[in-house]
Amino acid sequence: MSAEYQVSGNIAVITMNNPPVNGLGHSTRSAIVESMQLALNDDAVKAIVITGAGKAFSGGADIKEFNSPKAFAEPSLHTVINVLENASKPVIAAIHSVCMGGGLELALGCHYRVATAGAQIALPEVKLGILPGAGGTQRLPRVLGLEMALNMIVSGTPVASEKLAGTALFNELIDGDLMQGAIAFANKIADARPLPRVRDIKIDYPNHEAFLQFSRNTVRAMSGPFPAPLKCVEAVAAAVTKKFDDGLKIERDLFLELVQSTESKALRHAFFGERAASKLPDVPEDTPTRPIKAVAVIGGGTMGGGIAMNFANAGIPVQILEMKQEALDKGLAIIRKNYENTFKKGKLTQEKFDQRVGLITGTLSYEAIADADIVIEAVFEEMGVKEQVFKKLDEVMKPGAILASNTSTLDVDVIAGFTKRPEDVVGTHFFSPANVMKLLEIVRGKKTAKDVLATVLALSKKIKKTGVVSGVCDGFIGNRMIEQYSRQAGFLLEEGCTPEQVDKAVEKLGFAMGPFRMGDLAGNDIGWYIRKRRYIDKPHVTYSKTADLLCELGRFGQKTGAGWYDYKPGDRKPYPSQLVNDMIIQHSADLGIDRRKISDQEITERLIYALVNEGAHILEEGIATRASDIDMVYLTGYGFPLHRGGPMFYADTVGLTNVILAMNKYAKGRHGDAWKPAPFMVKLAAEGKGFN
Repeated sequence: MSAEYQVSGNIAVITMNNPPVNGLGHSTRSAIVESMQLALNDDAVKAIVITGAGKAFSGGADIKEFNSPKAFAEPSLHTVINVLENASKPVIAAIHSVCMGGGLELALGCHYRVATAGAQIALPEVKLGILPGAGGTQRLPRVLGLEMALNMIVSGTPVASEKLAGTALFNELIDGDLMQGAIAFANKIADARPLPRVRDIKIDYPNHEAFLQFSRNTVRAMSGPFPAPLKCVEAVAAAVTKKFDDGLKIERDLFLELVQSTESKALRHAFFGERAASKLPDVPEDTPTRPIKAVAVIGGGTMGGGIAMNFANAGIPVQILEMKQEALDKGLAIIRKNYENTFKKGKLTQEKFDQRVGLITGTLSYEAIADADIVIEAVFEEMGVKEQVFKKLDEVMKPGAILASNTSTLDVDVIAGFTKRPEDVVGTHFFSPANVMKLLEIVRGKKTAKDVLATVLALSKKIKKTGVVSGVCDGFIGNRMIEQYSRQAGFLLEEGCTPEQVDKAVEKLGFAMGPFRMGDLAGNDIGWYIRKRRYIDKPHVTYSKTADLLCELGRFGQKTGAGWYDYKPGDRKPYPSQLVNDMIIQHSADLGIDRRKISDQEITERLIYALVNEGAHILEEGIATRASDIDMVYLTGYGFPLHRGGPMFYADTVGLTNVILAMNKYAKGRHGDAWKPAPFMVKLAAEGKGFN
């Protein structure tokens, strides 16, 4: 049973029991209704307490049932709430730990609510692109007041129960044992009549029209491409201006409208994609993990320092190894400066500042890091340098230590071959700035042990990263795909675009920044170094030489004050460069290309479909476990717009047949060889399927 029924004296106790957060799945809803009938039919029962087992009252809908018929099967959550609200005996919700979404809506359907301090109260549906669909937008304003309820619903942010004390949401905050307190409260009000219902409370807010209009204007300005926040305002407005049942109908209509929106589907895709990424078909969830109590990082530069900060932020001590004292001092000083900036902004207490700075120490000796549980190298991206480091690590590190490489493109199997313990070697590709970017690409070598993978996946959660596992290939998932995107960006310059036009086209679609602004931020010399390696390793692959010409001018981006754009001292804003645009036009002439007007549609299709096609190859080769893993890489590491759901989800929304038709059109132009659709994508399109 997903709910347990007991009687304590004159009080029936219904305990939801659907781990981990007592999700209101079909079996739980059915068990609540059955338990309610038992209590209502038992003359000895005077009142009913409903609570949750374990670490939650209820976290709301059961995510295992999302997008399945069970989610809306009877008894629906509306039906359960009607049973509670219209019960002839008082029903008391005993709230602890977590009370969110449908769990809060269920509690609002009870006659009374008691809670412990520290319980997290929220209606977070807006974060999935929807709104509360079981009366939350109608009942919460009746107990909290219009303004506080609207803020909670539009933001989805949890509020601690003690901060809501004194409102009509809680009849009592209980010190000590919750069930003892709830049963005592139930006995106290058992004979009180009439039974209070939240739906009967009148919302009294003077000049509510002006407040609601102000809210609409504010939310419209802040919600960007997402429709849900503004729809939340409309639903709450109905609670003030309509009869309760009419307001419920408006809430339901808006909910159904949002559920079908691409933006909500994209957010739900990202929600499930993040959870799926930590699961590997051949690595059971109960795989033992290795303890990680001490970390070492090789290299104290920008990347190494950022990596070290992640672990210090999680309370894990880190040693940074550098070859020279000057480099070590500089690296530690930059880390301290970063923490000082955060402290000055009020985002870090003095205690946390001291703790984090104190957890990061430096050394010049490999022997000093020998007892670390995991060592991550963040040295120069060149195989000879990696070889020296890993041979030394193999020599000094204790047995069972995980040897990780922060390589962004190099072969992890070759790196593992530099050691006598390839099963302990894994790729941990952090993204810059490493202490900010959420993505961690975890690269699985041919011999990487399953417990190493399980450990690094668990560690990624501990340091608040989205860990996505990739197989070994040149560039792994993210950089392998971005190379095709960058190639198309270069060809677009040769054919008629300027950097500004290309960037604006994809930014209009919702990207954080276009390819040329991204190049200037990351450093154009990095791509140049990789291309020079490609010219030797893959002479058959063509690239635009425009980026090479740019680098030959020393225009590496923001760090040199000039790249695809011009920059002013102390100003990161990109200014179009006449010199660069003249260089591009001259290069087109040298190639004998007649420049043409190129539409924004062509720009975005060529850039995104290049990503999609390479992603299809990656799935076909088993480099990525699932399409949503690729989307998580792009949503968390490459600035792909969240409301588009990632490149593979985006292709699904366009339709794979339409993607292939566009690719066939571009195959007739220059570099048509780049547009051969991946067989896997062709197969899915023929079957009328998508990647997800």
